[in-house]
Amino acid sequence: MTELGRARAARWWVRGRRIGSIERAGAFIDDVGFALLFPAPRAVVPSLWEAVAGEDEEPFSSGMGKNEQRVWAWKDELPRRGLAWYGAYLGGRGTFLSPDLLTALYPAAGHPSDHQSLELSPAAHEIAEAIADEPLPSATLRALIGDRSRYQRAITELQRNLLVTTAGVHESGSGWPAALIALTCELFEVGGGTDHALATEQFLATMLQTTPGELGRAFRWPVAHARARLDELAENGRATSDGTRYSFNQP
Repeated sequence: MTELGRARAARWWVRGRRIGSIERAGAFIDDVGFALLFPAPRAVVPSLWEAVAGEDEEPFSSGMGKNEQRVWAWKDELPRRGLAWYGAYLGGRGTFLSPDLLTALYPAAGHPSDHQSLELSPAAHEIAEAIADEPLPSATLRALIGDRSRYQRAITELQRNLLVTTAGVHESGSGWPAALIALTCELFEVGGGTDHALATEQFLATMLQTTPGELGRAFRWPVAHARARLDELAENGRATSDGTRYSFNQP
């Protein structure tokens, strides 16, 4: 493993005591700022799974074990408790964001009508309107849209814009419980302006080393914007650059 790989393993809680409680899972996400639910190929970022099970454990290799049950339940419970936002974000995959990073990235005013200020599909607007008063089960919202594929595209669109998250589960009479879908602004204090400087510093402090392209892909920013934010960190002494990659300067 490279020096950067070892440093990231320590930074991403892969080494050391495993996470065994939802409170510690919340502390992990608060520390790293962002994490996938499960690791993904070609996505070199923190994951809750690796912090719980270790980097050598393959999720679901032996079915739904204790660790799989934990992280699967926590993806709905962490947002319900206000400990972390969850939705399809980094690379379109299930992602946790800390409350601070969520606030820094949230693109609207923090009101139930936020969806109206964004260019979204009719189905996405319909879902946002439906959950304005209270969270609703995903099964109910799929029935409302009337088409599974159109629902999935719409909910992904809303999550990509950080407008909705999960809020616990709805127990049904049989089968798996359905996730409750809620407006982000009803569970977290968001709105009041983005803070891309803070988001950039959190990203670099977690990744330890990055490029404008990596930062831009993560937060869906133009590369020029990502480079400008990283250059600001370098000017303030929070990062160093070799002209291509930026490295975090520990305080």
